[in-house]
Amino acid sequence: MPRGTQIIRGTEYVFESVSKWNAEKGYATHKRDYIGKMVEGVFVPNAKYKLKAALAEAQASPRRGPVPVTAPGRLFCGATALFDSIGEKLGITEDLKSCFPDSWKQILSLAYFLILEDHNPLSRFTRWARSHRHPFGEDIASGRSNEVFGSIGEDVTQRFFLRQTQRRMETEYLAYDTTSISSYSTMIKQVRYGKNTDHDYLPQLNLALFYGQSSRLPVCYRRLPGKIHDVTTVNTLLSELAFLSVDKVQLVMDRSFYSEDNINALYQHHYKFLIGVEKSLGLVQAALDEVRESMLSRASYNSMFKINYHSRTIDWPYRETRKRSGKTETGVRGLYLHLYFNGQKAVDDKAAFYDQLDLLEEELRSGKHDPEHESLYRKYYDVSSATVRGVEYVPREDAIDLAGRDYGYFALISNDIMDPIEALKIYRTRELIEKTFGNFKERLNMRRASVSSEDYLEGKLFVQFVALMYLSYIGAAMNDKGMFKDYTLHEVLDDLDVIECFEHAGHAGHAGHAGHAGHASRLGEITRKQQGLYALLGVEVPAWE
Repeated sequence: MPRGTQIIRGTEYVFESVSKWNAEKGYATHKRDYIGKMVEGVFVPNAKYKLKAALAEAQASPRRGPVPVTAPGRLFCGATALFDSIGEKLGITEDLKSCFPDSWKQILSLAYFLILEDHNPLSRFTRWARSHRHPFGEDIASGRSNEVFGSIGEDVTQRFFLRQTQRRMETEYLAYDTTSISSYSTMIKQVRYGKNTDHDYLPQLNLALFYGQSSRLPVCYRRLPGKIHDVTTVNTLLSELAFLSVDKVQLVMDRSFYSEDNINALYQHHYKFLIGVEKSLGLVQAALDEVRESMLSRASYNSMFKINYHSRTIDWPYRETRKRSGKTETGVRGLYLHLYFNGQKAVDDKAAFYDQLDLLEEELRSGKHDPEHESLYRKYYDVSSATVRGVEYVPREDAIDLAGRDYGYFALISNDIMDPIEALKIYRTRELIEKTFGNFKERLNMRRASVSSEDYLEGKLFVQFVALMYLSYIGAAMNDKGMFKDYTLHEVLDDLDVIECFEHAGHAGHAGHAGHAGHASRLGEITRKQQGLYALLGVEVPAWE
């Protein structure tokens, strides 16, 4: 292909000119495919070009074509066959083919490896590939996996997210939450130093994840700078949701995202929302003071959730500052306030509160005050000056009794859902997000991102996300069928992973087949138990010759 160069912001970029004849319009179209840049007179290819060149070289090699098998071969295929079926069912395979035509098989194989070899580094892929049937069908060495990661840019991942979103119902609620991922690299722009849950002081970035409430599948993720508070992310979130092209965005978030500014922003963007709120809020306390006793009646009890409930419509004092004029508009918006009481939660709340008071009193006695607890000292104790016996304090029984009135209560607000039980059902799907983040960081080995560059991190996050989609589907299916009473997710995969397929001498070998198509393989025995697992997970039992 003819090459040329173009100066962009002081950098000389190299491109290949691709011409294509448009028979319908009667003329040729031209497109520039940027393949690298010139540095001191030397061509430096970009990651996408290096991957393309490596794939072309590998495909030109005779050993990559179908080769006769001179000895019988055995490969584990039961779990990867499950993933194949899930990928077809959810459209993951088709969308990866469309968005990553040169590397979709490698992306799938790496995702399969991450699921099945959850705590092993990618350097172990070579060993795993020798014993497993997988889409790429060959080894992906450490250097090659980095090339794959480096070729995955933000623009193409967004295109994949968009295709997946269009397969889902636009009316479903999107659950939203954030988590931190530690990184050993300080070269990534969005990392900031902070302590993770293991109390390691490492650079970290925040990951925001959207999760479909009815599909129970992750929709997309966004990277956020480290050390950013949840209440400050919503405006950023709203601006970035535009690329999904979802007409009716509906969000469910926990109480850490509540603030007056966030509620006003959601109203401003005409988004539907369901958010948990602190019961200490004035609007919650005002309603509780009126119904605290009456909502505990039998008529307000729900047996399914074992809770009492009350719902009402309240006025929200809406404020919006116009960007151009700087003028502030005020008004009133309707809002549903849902109140709940759970007897077991009341017992737990009381125990937790008394544990907190024990801690506060120990800190006061020892003189080792925690600066973050100063407001609590003042709220629940009359503290006198220090004496030789330490700090003297007297519990404020009125404040302690007042806190006890709210044991077991919690509240949700929504501008869309008027039924309190339906609101609670939707809100509790957020628990899936917590499990999802657990899978993302624990099972997929992402508690610490060990990549060293921005491009590689983007690529590894995306491959991890693809793996997460499979795990989420399996977890949701197991939950629906009550399988967690008898199995862990890992046990299900282990039971299926031992299914083997056999290749016979004289037939095309495993290494020569793209995406499993055309495998001259015979499936090994599948037990009745394994057949039952496939059925429970909503896929057909694999069968091929």
